[in-house]
Amino acid sequence: MAFVEKKLPDDASAAAKALNWVDSRFPLTQLWNDQWGKYYAPKNFNFWYIFGSLAMLVLMIQIVTGIFLVMHYKPDANLAFFSVETTIMRDVPWGWLVRYMHSTGASAFFIVVYLHMARALMYGSYRKPRELIWLFGFAIFLCLMAEAFFGYLLPWGQMSYWGAQVIVNLFGAIPFIGPDLSLWIRGDYVVSDATLNRFFSFHVIAIPLVLLGLVAAHLIALHEVGSNNPDGVEIKDNIGEDGHPVDGIPSHPYYSTKDIFGATVFLTLFSAVVFFAPEMGGFFLEYNNFIPADSLKTPPHIAPTWYFTPFYSILRATTSEFLFVVQGGLAAYVAFIFVKSSLAKTIKTAIAAIALVAIAGMMPGALDAKFWGVVLFGGSVVILAFLPWLDHSPAKSIRYRPSWHKLVYIVFAIAFVILGYLGVQAPSPTGERISQVCAVIYYGFFLLMPWWSTAGTFKPVPKRVTFTPH
Repeated sequence: MAFVEKKLPDDASAAAKALNWVDSRFPLTQLWNDQWGKYYAPKNFNFWYIFGSLAMLVLMIQIVTGIFLVMHYKPDANLAFFSVETTIMRDVPWGWLVRYMHSTGASAFFIVVYLHMARALMYGSYRKPRELIWLFGFAIFLCLMAEAFFGYLLPWGQMSYWGAQVIVNLFGAIPFIGPDLSLWIRGDYVVSDATLNRFFSFHVIAIPLVLLGLVAAHLIALHEVGSNNPDGVEIKDNIGEDGHPVDGIPSHPYYSTKDIFGATVFLTLFSAVVFFAPEMGGFFLEYNNFIPADSLKTPPHIAPTWYFTPFYSILRATTSEFLFVVQGGLAAYVAFIFVKSSLAKTIKTAIAAIALVAIAGMMPGALDAKFWGVVLFGGSVVILAFLPWLDHSPAKSIRYRPSWHKLVYIVFAIAFVILGYLGVQAPSPTGERISQVCAVIYYGFFLLMPWWSTAGTFKPVPKRVTFTPH
């Protein structure tokens, strides 16, 4: 096909001519229109739909501030702490601001992502045909956890050092390969300069590249099947004479203006934290992390940063006594599947066999509680990926589900927050019991979802979105 460049009027502006020159060689305008400018989104979005764009904003903040931090950071066990606390925080002009923006941005990222996931839970944004969007989002979440974990060691403070030591040692609980796996991750027999260097390379290069690719895939998949909405109605089922959804509006300028307003509010709150409370009482930046790492002095209480603690609490709650509860729960769950589930007999048998092996592995003298803590810790994250196939509700949105379903979500949210809070507290017998109860609620929410999500009287779902202009 011959190259053809669009003819413009002689009085066209220089900008229009430049854009035409680019469009003739690269589909810039087409990409903008397909992905945002003329992408039709449901007209009934509410404030819960702001967190996707905020996540993109925080990602840009983290990338830009990270680039400036790398300019002055020294990935060396003898120099890392002082490159952060002296060079960046005191010697580099505005270095303290860049560092606090990056550390606050890490927590802001998880706050925004958790709220983004909460919206998906409420409105069923993971349901057909958006399963792949959810899986890409779940992969992004895993990358964020890995990115935060690798970056957590870099300041080389006491909590960074010992937190990394504890988390890496968890892999040692895996039978047969555990010790070698821990050694491979550390690059040494203890957390050392080798660990710091490999964590630095993963944090700065490897994970961000994967993360950016997943974000692009997430957005492309979203714009391919279309956005969900608070009603859970597919707007592509009602197409107007112009070929666009009747209940859709162009993202630009309608949602661009809302996103700009949301970003303004977010940046105001973000700036308030950066300038007035960057440590956030020790939740965003632990006080022990302002002390240089000392391999000979263990802090009295080691805990990961707050965004890991809901899952960390499940790990810490898994004791030899709690394993008896897990065994009983597994046996009851398998019996429940055989009685209530419509799964094929072969699948039921496979589930029963896996449960039987797990129950045998939890018996006294078999695999220890530390191993099963790691299994439940990992399972509490991985189970999120199966949401599209666990939720069998006739209605996607919580608006048209039975009222008591809202209570289920509220109880789950409370249990999740309690797990997060207890994870940053020092271990105690009372806290351990509460964590165990919340762990049962957490797993029960997902494992019993195929049944409770279909129970009750559902409200009729409208054919078109409900929207009141304001």
